Amino acid sequence: MTIDFLVAALMTIITASTPLVFAAVGEIVAEKSGVLNLGVEGMMIVGAIGAFATGIVTGDPVLAVLAGAASGALMAFIFGCLTLWLLSNQVATGLALTIFGIGLSALVGHQFVGVTFAGLPKLDIPGITDLPFIGPLLFGHDALVYLSVVSVVGVAWFLRRTRTGLALRAVGENHDAAHSIGYPVIMIRLMAVLFGGVMAGLGGACLSLAYTPLWIENMTAGRGWIALALVVFASWRPWRAFFGAYLFGGITIIQLHAQGLGVAIPSQILSMLPYIATIVVLVLISRDDVRMRFNAPACLGRSFHATG
Repeated sequence: MTIDFLVAALMTIITASTPLVFAAVGEIVAEKSGVLNLGVEGMMIVGAIGAFATGIVTGDPVLAVLAGAASGALMAFIFGCLTLWLLSNQVATGLALTIFGIGLSALVGHQFVGVTFAGLPKLDIPGITDLPFIGPLLFGHDALVYLSVVSVVGVAWFLRRTRTGLALRAVGENHDAAHSIGYPVIMIRLMAVLFGGVMAGLGGACLSLAYTPLWIENMTAGRGWIALALVVFASWRPWRAFFGAYLFGGITIIQLHAQGLGVAIPSQILSMLPYIATIVVLVLISRDDVRMRFNAPACLGRSFHATG
């Protein structure tokens, strides 16, 4: 019984952490290019309703996931147009994108409140999935869990081992120098922002299709902000963001189990734990200002003005 409980808890932690992995890794790529997109929460919530609505209407989980990714990309494209071409303030635009996304998702999702989705199919390998403990932990998840791990590996390899990744990092460190040697700064940043939108959309799709396969208004519940904190926590490194996402996902699930076990702490305080942990982490990181500035892309949040 104890083993079964542990397996169930660990599987729930993995499912709860996957949306954070998607959102944080996507934002790392965007910020590595020098773009600060604070609209992750808005992209996630629009991705969640886009995926859920498509899943309910079509009954096809693959189309639902693709719709979630496309919804996040559309929101990111709006942000990119405003900040990269019209040169609006990135911080203000990101905040506006989040507010817009929350309102849009509530409007679109009104007719889907109370409707449930069948969920995403799990990977099931006969004879292996049934192995005690290891079987369900490694082979008992849906495709998005495995895609999140692949995305971390792929992004880490892309940023460190490819010429395109080097160009993206160069744009984030010194966009004027990158432009002077011929790199298309605006296009590189737009592609990075769109990738971040796709990943945030996938994170939202994971929430509405797998974690809680139903639609609830504002169901992201601040996960986009936690993902932004994870980027700083991870020093803009994908693998650190991956483990950080599982840390925060674990805190979320532990507080739920603590409430279920009747721990003598008010449920409101337990529900605050993931957000308190986020604040504590940011405070600790901000104390080392020199190291933070050293790890952050030098042109992060700065608009690029082409000089010819």
